Amino acid sequence: MNAALQARQLNAELGGRPVLKAIDLDITAGRWTCVVGPNGAGKSTLLKALAGLLPHSGQVLWHGQALASLTRQQRGLQLSWLGQGELSTLDLRVWDVAMLGRLPHQSWLGAPSAQDAQMVEAALKATQAWEWRERLLGELSGGERQRVLLARAMAGNAPTMLMDEPLANLDPPHQVDWLEQVLCLLAQGTTVVSVLHEIGLALHADDIVVMQEGQIVHHGSASDAATHAAIESVFAQRIRIRAVEGQWVVLPRMG
Repeated sequence: MNAALQARQLNAELGGRPVLKAIDLDITAGRWTCVVGPNGAGKSTLLKALAGLLPHSGQVLWHGQALASLTRQQRGLQLSWLGQGELSTLDLRVWDVAMLGRLPHQSWLGAPSAQDAQMVEAALKATQAWEWRERLLGELSGGERQRVLLARAMAGNAPTMLMDEPLANLDPPHQVDWLEQVLCLLAQGTTVVSVLHEIGLALHADDIVVMQEGQIVHHGSASDAATHAAIESVFAQRIRIRAVEGQWVVLPRMG
């Protein structure tokens, strides 16, 4: 299968402390891969390393090309990023924030094109942020800002999208909206990689990477019993995964 992202013997440190330890990983193109695990497992660090956003040793490949060999513009055209707790200038209009996602498609100091405007409009409508397009980002709630930042990432129309805790500050109905947007991206052939704390939503993914203490302890289909067992194990058997009305759900393990 064609790999969108690959890691070979990937190591990373934060504050001199090893966080990723000899990670080998292949992310299949056109599928949704979700990274799960307890706090401190290295999930966000892995995503940032795959995106080229922090120093690391080992090798990262994007569609077979070494990340280090790609220019800044090539990176922007190939991959969109939505970070955890990401800040943007609060005195920018929502429209202008979303338009930032189109920068890799524009020439230096070039004005946005009609296609740029169309992509931004479509992204803002998809995230239900269109009605705020003339408002300042600082006027919005945390959940509303998150939807604008998602629109910015979607506007880039990159073949790969990485999202670190994209459901932060989103209420349950908008979490469902986000899931529907991911399914639409997949239908368009986009590769989606996300870090989620919400295991119930993560189980809707195609593949799941289970992490613990800076290592990958399992990588498999979201529907496999072995994947479910690995998730239960890294959470110290405090949860159990069961099928309810045709969907996988997470239940507390009592007693």
